[in-house]
Amino acid sequence: MASGPDVIGPGSLAPRPYASGPLVSGRPVPGPLAPSPLSPSPYDVLVLDRDLPRVHGDDVARRLVAAGSPTRILMLTAATAVEDRVHGLDLGADDYLGKPFEFPELVSRVRALRRRSARPPLPPLLERDGLRVDTVRRTATRDGRDLDLSPKEFSVLQILLEADGAVVSAEELLERAWDVHTDPFTGAVRVCMSKLRAKVGEPGLIRTVQGVGYVL
Repeated sequence: MASGPDVIGPGSLAPRPYASGPLVSGRPVPGPLAPSPLSPSPYDVLVLDRDLPRVHGDDVARRLVAAGSPTRILMLTAATAVEDRVHGLDLGADDYLGKPFEFPELVSRVRALRRRSARPPLPPLLERDGLRVDTVRRTATRDGRDLDLSPKEFSVLQILLEADGAVVSAEELLERAWDVHTDPFTGAVRVCMSKLRAKVGEPGLIRTVQGVGYVL
């Protein structure tokens, strides 16, 4: 979905002009933004303009995440302040690209997100030490208590559970749960981990391995 002058069509990443409006894989979405082409989505990556004319891109991202869509979201916007980027990523976007941008960078980011989508499908449930993560409904509980996680906190917890006791580096968490181009020195992982630990509660389950990463 996009509303700028370039389209990523099926099987190619070539620019071409089109009339501005909601699109799926280069084709207009029927109606005022019919949700059916979006969920469940057969696409690896959705290029989503945050400033769509009839519905805000945030609402589209929120609906996709709530529906458990595996489609990766690359959000485009002219709002490039740090708080705007953080808000977009917290909604569940996998990457965030400010306007104006160079087309080769857009292509590079889409390809990086496609590589992430190529990973094997997750089991519907991940469980460990009282934690229960439903990867389809994107819900997480501990001993039956809802953890009320943000999309990023959920992704981090899911990655740690997938590792099955192995250490996960901050770099891997950044690559898989955040924008692939996120500055590794932003402290985003550390801040998210602090919030996640508080929600998971005591006794603590997530351990820091100094200089290596995190383990659950």
